[in-house]
Amino acid sequence: MLKKVLITNIHTGGRHESYVETDTHEKAIIGSGMSGNETATIEDIVGLDETVHKMTLPKENLEDRVVFFNGLARCLERNIGMIKSLQLQANRVKSPKYRGVIAEMVYDLSIGEKFSDAIAKHPSVFPKELLSLIIAGEEAGQLSAVCRRIGTAQKKTARIIKKLKAGLIYPAIVIVLAVTVVIIMSFTLVPAMQKLYTSLNVALPMGTKALLFVSNTLVHQPWTVAIPIVGMILFFKNWGRISSTRSAQSLFLKLPVISTLVRKSASAVSFRCLAMLLEANVRLSSALAITAEASWHWQYKEFFERLASHINVGRTMHESFLIESHWLGEDGRSICGLIELASETGAGTEMLNEIADDYEDELDGLANQVDKIIEPITIMFLGLMVGFLVYAIYAPIFSLGDAILPGRK
Repeated sequence: MLKKVLITNIHTGGRHESYVETDTHEKAIIGSGMSGNETATIEDIVGLDETVHKMTLPKENLEDRVVFFNGLARCLERNIGMIKSLQLQANRVKSPKYRGVIAEMVYDLSIGEKFSDAIAKHPSVFPKELLSLIIAGEEAGQLSAVCRRIGTAQKKTARIIKKLKAGLIYPAIVIVLAVTVVIIMSFTLVPAMQKLYTSLNVALPMGTKALLFVSNTLVHQPWTVAIPIVGMILFFKNWGRISSTRSAQSLFLKLPVISTLVRKSASAVSFRCLAMLLEANVRLSSALAITAEASWHWQYKEFFERLASHINVGRTMHESFLIESHWLGEDGRSICGLIELASETGAGTEMLNEIADDYEDELDGLANQVDKIIEPITIMFLGLMVGFLVYAIYAPIFSLGDAILPGRK
């Protein structure tokens, strides 16, 4: 339930509105970040009003996660208690969902639950891979370091995603405009063109027939315009679920450019996680098992699970990597060489961090070039769309002479 908290400063009378998604007024006050020199009045927002507010208020995102974990790490590093550390983050996050989650965790910790158990109750905000890292940090007594690492890694991910989104703005605008032009033409130009061609009994090419079919469908069943719009909304809304399926992830690895982005992203996350766990003195086999759990791509999950099984039967890290290097694609052999170097020099965590840094730098470079990669594809799509429209509309015109003056050659 969404709650509106109106906070008033007792000294200045200044007012501030805060929205918290939670079930009780007590938790709403915690989530609002109210301080000791402020008072609060709480209003329940229900029904249609709640739906509208949820659509317009900030959604939980990577930026909130970065702020939360970086702030939490900063407090824990200064030996501030966990409950107080959580309370200090309430004013830093922007979404009502995150504020409500913070309030829920403060309540859970106040009744004696562990931080990892409190986080586990909110899988939509803290995914399974983050929970694995938090559990490992608690067991190793390195929770502040783990939170710092999570905040740093999520910040890099957020920066890369932001660049990717910026690169997709231009093609998205082009595609939307192209679809809009087709829809407008289907309601205006194409019906007039159809009357002319029908009256003259002109044989129509396949492209023109396809355009006429689209036009007739839209004119007589205008509700069909909503089908692609609803489809795109559902697709993007469920993108996280779709991209997490085994078949979709396998498809990503077969697509040019996309496969490079996927492999480097999965490798950077996995090797950074493993380095962080080893720095926290987690046992190697356990660290590999947790890294497998934290890997978002099924091939890397399988890779680290197999590494753990090799370690459990007594093989060295280098031997295990050599056996399973095929899971890592083209970079498999070079990574094995780095692992061998780490084994000889005793600098395992440094080498793993170096691997993760290299992948993140390459990802950053690819993200900067996304617009240059997508631009020719967008131009090609636009050219095909324009070419199809020109062909579909003008191809029958060349046979109009025979239809109007059938006796002349």
